Amino acid sequence: MEEYEELARRSIPDRAPGADVEAFSLAYNLLHVAYLLISDLESAVHRPRGLTLPGFRLMFKLWLLGPAKPARLAELSVMSRSAVTNALHTLERAGLVERRPSPTDGRAVTAELTAEGEAVVREAFGAQAAREREWFAGLDEAERAGLTALLRRMVGSRPERPRDD
Repeated sequence: MEEYEELARRSIPDRAPGADVEAFSLAYNLLHVAYLLISDLESAVHRPRGLTLPGFRLMFKLWLLGPAKPARLAELSVMSRSAVTNALHTLERAGLVERRPSPTDGRAVTAELTAEGEAVVREAFGAQAAREREWFAGLDEAERAGLTALLRRMVGSRPERPRDD
């Protein structure tokens, strides 16, 4: 992978004059580790339990928040409302989540974990936490805290998304 990154770093100035090679390298490596981490969590933790990472993420939020509207889950998960709805359908068919009319808004529904869903998310979270410890074992406590702070800062200063008008 380093070979490809180095090839790109050497080629970009000629092919795209003015491009920020350091920003490319940062984005390339950040995306690469994100894809590797997502793929690993999916295959090592969630698929063996009949889950997907997006499904687990929704269940985890419900575990922490309690009943929540799909729109709130979409906002917290950085997922589209339709993706949340589709994932909730799948989780509901599996008996892990149920949707009920909102007690405060007759037009809305809330999603919540079933007892089985709570047991599944608790067990899956334990396995994911163990896998995350393995992933970050090469960083000391200060490096982990520093990287977390930098990533939070990036999230807080991200550019606005273009509108789909």
